[in-house]
Amino acid sequence: MDTGNKTNGASAISFGNESDKRTYTVMEVAVLLRISRTKAYELCNQELFRTIRIGRALRISKSSFDEWLDNQT
Repeated sequence: MDTGNKTNGASAISFGNESDKRTYTVMEVAVLLRISRTKAYELCNQELFRTIRIGRALRISKSSFDEWLDNQT
């Protein structure tokens, strides 16, 4: 019986739970720190933790960010 659900050949991809992430987006860092997106970009530009550019997208290394955050007083 056809339920009307069409996938157009695409399937859902699951990458595991949140703790398996290896990078953060700038917005995720902003939310974690409860700061503005602009301030999060400023932190990224200070090279306090490792970042990577993928095209125009900026990603923050989760391990280096978490280490930096743990060392803040």
